Amino acid sequence: MARTTPPESPTFDYVIVGAGTAGCLLANRLSRDPAVRVLLLEAGRRDDYHWIHIPVGYLYCIGNPRTDWLYHTEADPGLNGRTLRYPRGKVLGGCSSINGMIYMRGQRRDYDHWAALTGDDAWRWDQCLPYFKRHENHWRLDPERRDQAGEAFAALHGHGGEWRVEKQRLHWDILDAFAQAAQQAGIPATDDFNGGNNEGVGYFEVNQRAGWRWNAAKAFLRPVCMTRPNFRLWTDAHVTRLLFERDGDGMLRTTGCEVRTPSGVQQVRAAREVILAAGAIGSPQILQLSGIGPAALLHEHGIEVVHDLPGVGENLQDHLQIRAVYSVEGVKTLNTLTRRWWGKAMIGLEYALRRTGPMSMAPSQLGAFTRSSPAHEWPNVEYHVQPLSLEAFGEPLHPFNAFTASVCNLNPTSRGHVHIRSPRPEDAPRILPNYLSTPEDRKVAADSLRLTRRIVAQPALQKYRPQEVKPGVQYQTDEELARLAGDIATTIFHPVGTCKMGRPDDPTAVVDPRLRVRGVRGLRVIDASVMPTITSGNTNSPTLMIAERGAEWILNNNPLE
Repeated sequence: MARTTPPESPTFDYVIVGAGTAGCLLANRLSRDPAVRVLLLEAGRRDDYHWIHIPVGYLYCIGNPRTDWLYHTEADPGLNGRTLRYPRGKVLGGCSSINGMIYMRGQRRDYDHWAALTGDDAWRWDQCLPYFKRHENHWRLDPERRDQAGEAFAALHGHGGEWRVEKQRLHWDILDAFAQAAQQAGIPATDDFNGGNNEGVGYFEVNQRAGWRWNAAKAFLRPVCMTRPNFRLWTDAHVTRLLFERDGDGMLRTTGCEVRTPSGVQQVRAAREVILAAGAIGSPQILQLSGIGPAALLHEHGIEVVHDLPGVGENLQDHLQIRAVYSVEGVKTLNTLTRRWWGKAMIGLEYALRRTGPMSMAPSQLGAFTRSSPAHEWPNVEYHVQPLSLEAFGEPLHPFNAFTASVCNLNPTSRGHVHIRSPRPEDAPRILPNYLSTPEDRKVAADSLRLTRRIVAQPALQKYRPQEVKPGVQYQTDEELARLAGDIATTIFHPVGTCKMGRPDDPTAVVDPRLRVRGVRGLRVIDASVMPTITSGNTNSPTLMIAERGAEWILNNNPLE
């Protein structure tokens, strides 16, 4: 339903803060019971901006105040003092409205490790797999293709759910050549990155439907939720703090939140639970502004300590991608296709007529998972390969033909934090990822650049005469390559971990394994911030799985077993 002027201090059973990837799924699942009243709050606007839905439109959504929070990191020592743009979706659908659309679950070992860290086998891969499948709608299981997919594939994937997964509607000769070169370098081909071990090289599958972006608002809110009389959606609704009271036994309870809307600031009440789904930046910020977090940080900003919870905002993890650029000859790349106006016109016409071609592109089309060195037992790096090159995101393409092979460390040991910079909700928090702050991460960075060079040196690419533009062949030692990684690397937009789940005896855990905030009744965090460690791949789909699990626990009101 459209947001109307809300009544004074309305009461709902559940108040969900953040209509992003997790929030949209939660709203759908919790409002299925017509007796349950659900309010979904989104600080941004509706997703009616046309560039949200055209896949290449992420170029016009990131850095746009209509759709992006416009965060930046603090000057990071690991990046030689550089700051980075840090996009987060501020719009209905959240980051699923502006992200790279790549469907990626990670690796079996990620979830088995979560189970070990939390002491709860519910997070093991075999237990999580049904919750990935529950909302999945995979193109290879469409009726006309199901027999070709086979039973083994069907055992790992779902069909008929809300979250559409499709193959990309394009291919590039230069990417095909890179894939062949990767195989010549010992990386096997794969047609499924999502079976528990994503080792291999192949084209990514994407969250699109017939050439349009498929975001969480389309998947989980329209049309079902919007027609439910027990569901309300407020956009332009910025939560400034949570509200609390003490139960008879003295235990802290969350009773609702304070919301700034176009009609003013007001309070909303939650009879059962408030659920933070504001993401790895927004959720710890809201907790800290509300007096839940590290006591020293709260005192620094004059905020009353409601509950001293040291882990709030700590444990920030992200995937840092190192962009190696190679010029090529004798093959088309997007650099040259868009050099003249008629090239752009043909791209636009192809998309208008067929929903194919460069305008249907995800930011990265070809992927590869492998080991940065033989010392690693599992694939520890991921490639995002693009038929284009540029100095930095948002800048013009280079005037020469080139491709970019971006490689990221899947399991960084560096840890950063998210801290409020003032008691004012409108002030962006301080975000410091602390990239490349450990010897392990610097070693993986150096090894990754050497691996890229080894792939590019294979016969399959030599007919295009690749020449290394970035970082440059003059850099060879571990120290030189790690320093250069700090100069050219950038975020791949996967922040997690700032409200991590953990065992009762873990003093840094913010939520228990069932996503309840420790020491506070009636409050959960359900988004990417609860991951204790980052998944080995893109983080949007694991966030949906977390929300699917969390919704079930809320509805069943499950205690820990």
